[in-house]
Amino acid sequence: MTLTKVRPHADLFLDAQGRQVMLRGVNLGGDCKTPYPDGGTQFPSDFSDHRQVSFIGRPFPLEEADEHLARLAGWGFNVVRLLTTWEAVEHAGPGLYDEAYLDYFAEVCRRCAEHGLHVFVDFHQDVWSRMSGGDGAPGWTFEAVGLDFARFPAAGAAHVMQARFDYADPSDRQAVYPQMSWGSNYRLPANGIMWTLFWGGRTFTPDFRIEGLNVQDFLQGRYLGAIDAVARRLKTLPNVLGFDTLNEPGIGWLGQSLSYRHLARSAEDPTPPRAGPALSPLDGLAVARGVATTVPLLRRDPSTGAAELDGETTVNPDGVSIWASGADCPFERAGVYRLEQGRPVAIAEDVFRRHAGRALDIPNDAFGPLFRKVAETTRKHAPDWAVFAELDPFGTVFGRSFPDDMPERSVNASHWYDIAILFRKTVDPEPDAAPGESRDRYRRQLAHYAALSRRIPGGAPTLIGEFGIPFDLDDGEAYAQWALGRRDPEVWAPHVRALAAMYDAMDALLLHATQWNYTASNRNSLRIGDGWNQEDLSIFSVDQHDAPGDPDSGGRAVAGFCRPFARAVQGRIGDMAFQGDVGVFHLRFDADPAIDAPTEIYVPRIHYPTGFDVEAEGARVRLVRDPAGQRLLVHALARGRVDLRLTPSPHPPTAGAHDPPPVYLEV
Repeated sequence: MTLTKVRPHADLFLDAQGRQVMLRGVNLGGDCKTPYPDGGTQFPSDFSDHRQVSFIGRPFPLEEADEHLARLAGWGFNVVRLLTTWEAVEHAGPGLYDEAYLDYFAEVCRRCAEHGLHVFVDFHQDVWSRMSGGDGAPGWTFEAVGLDFARFPAAGAAHVMQARFDYADPSDRQAVYPQMSWGSNYRLPANGIMWTLFWGGRTFTPDFRIEGLNVQDFLQGRYLGAIDAVARRLKTLPNVLGFDTLNEPGIGWLGQSLSYRHLARSAEDPTPPRAGPALSPLDGLAVARGVATTVPLLRRDPSTGAAELDGETTVNPDGVSIWASGADCPFERAGVYRLEQGRPVAIAEDVFRRHAGRALDIPNDAFGPLFRKVAETTRKHAPDWAVFAELDPFGTVFGRSFPDDMPERSVNASHWYDIAILFRKTVDPEPDAAPGESRDRYRRQLAHYAALSRRIPGGAPTLIGEFGIPFDLDDGEAYAQWALGRRDPEVWAPHVRALAAMYDAMDALLLHATQWNYTASNRNSLRIGDGWNQEDLSIFSVDQHDAPGDPDSGGRAVAGFCRPFARAVQGRIGDMAFQGDVGVFHLRFDADPAIDAPTEIYVPRIHYPTGFDVEAEGARVRLVRDPAGQRLLVHALARGRVDLRLTPSPHPPTAGAHDPPPVYLEV
């Protein structure tokens, strides 16, 4: 399939013909965070092999690529946010790129084009690295700054599933590793140290040098080098839209007073506190030095999902230093604090909040320079690539905005989730809520993200880079029903309902989006899920793939995300909406016949199994039905407003006529 180039223009995506393009797709995929084949968190590991691992096979082995990509294209998706990690590219050591993996990754991108899928590259991370409870950076980044990641669990410096989980215990859920607890790592010492050095090493530790460079320049330089290595391989592929800046970046201790403990929203930190020990930056530095430190403890209330105070805990009671032999703390060396009689004493209380006589501006001082470097690095190879920019997710929700000096052709690629569903693992916490309440609430929340785009000079498209739901809702009730042999749509009814509300809200705001996620190796297992920290948000699972002849086989809640939408419009969209309960799709647009390509509407069989009828009002158009391609083409014959209404046809197709040739109709 030949794909036309798509690029951002102000607040729109336009293709080479000038059509307005709506990008709807999926993240590919959740297990790309871990090495192939046995790197998932369902396997114990001490990470001692971190320099020898391989990510070839993530998101799937090449021999499976066409099957998976054809499925995604069949579901109407036209874009994938394709995951890689810094570790996947440069795990062997600084400057040692995995050339075989780069070949593999480029081939996956090329195969995407063959299936009509645009790609933007996501250098993914969560809580810095696998060794600190997440994914992303190579293990040698810890070694470079003088940290011994093997000591993190004993010191309480990181919350790591492979260190806490009892793999011999048959229980899938264990109290030692609560669901969705990996995020607590952002406030623990390993993350605090690495992110603070990554964003502020020149400011806070000016004399800390690695290979002749300040630690900040070393870490960011190596990260950008990995991006450059991938960009070189993809520069000739027309379906590549650009690169994400960095997935859900942490900010370390930036903006915090040295002694501040975040127990509740405050003027200093308006974000909700996370479950776990409430360490101040000074506490974190003390723990890293091997000082047993007693701090307040927050636990998540299962009924509300909120983190609430629940006594105290002593972190690192055995006094394990995470600094490697011969290494010392660069913050102590820089005069940020000192130890007196074995206890930490703050010397520069506001070091992470103020610099050179002014308050630290996180968007402009930290994010902005990296965004511009990502643009410079990638555009050396393809000058028209977009920059898919991300702020820290909690900061985005609670007042953080994009930097003043954004690169041209930026995209607001923020993430959004229904946190209640994510943490409570149920769709109906309030069963008496009025119909449409979730959709309206989602629309209000997502409107906040759209407003952020308008603050970017010149405007920017809004593409929600991640959203989605867990599929192990209600302790995996759908999986239990599936195991009993149920295949009726009601198995996935709660999931469909939640997804429909999310997509309804995005349609109303005309937002682009890539759902989290499609994991080719996903299992109906509370222990495995997406193969990473017991998350399970994949729209596909091996365990649902039991009908090889069915193109939807393997899909979960397909009716919730496989929906009609306008993929490309010969003009500009005014309104788009789908009423899933009755199968009515509406599109209003201002047609421009000077654009030499038709409007293309994806019309999925799952919602229109007997075909569809079309009502067209306004400017004259020629309609071309393409049942085989699950689409309707609309050729504008005159300038003006066009209103289209698609409804399910009451007449089932005749035997053997499931894929009739295109039908032409002038209205």
